[in-house]
Amino acid sequence: MIVRPAAPADRDQWLAMRRELWRDEDQWLLATDVDKYFAGDEPLLHEVLLAFDGSSRALGFAELNIRPYAEGCETDRIAYLEGWFVVADARRTGVGAALMQAAEEWGRAQGCTEFASDALLENEVSEKAHKALGFTEVERLRCFRKAL
Repeated sequence: MIVRPAAPADRDQWLAMRRELWRDEDQWLLATDVDKYFAGDEPLLHEVLLAFDGSSRALGFAELNIRPYAEGCETDRIAYLEGWFVVADARRTGVGAALMQAAEEWGRAQGCTEFASDALLENEVSEKAHKALGFTEVERLRCFRKAL
């Protein structure tokens, strides 16, 4: 397995995985974010890491950002895991851990001393995966909105 930064040639594989992870999101926006990332046009992400098998099949991704604040953190420069996904047939084989290790190395290279993430309250699989890789839960949160 190889973990490396995303390249333009990886667009379709990365986008397919994003669409699988965020099935309820606007599919056009998911593609637009990928295109903005590669164009450097106000990208929402600082780094995208992809994991590949020996035949260049994408197995997963980690989307990373630097945030000035994250719940439970003490510094103002936090490496943040915005998205993390492993294809179904590659789960529980070390792909997620390899992506996380590469993400942590990226965060350290950016001068960060903290790494943060989030997951929906009902996503118990993500909760267990985060905890298995050394994350500590710091807060539970419910967000609300109201149309005006």
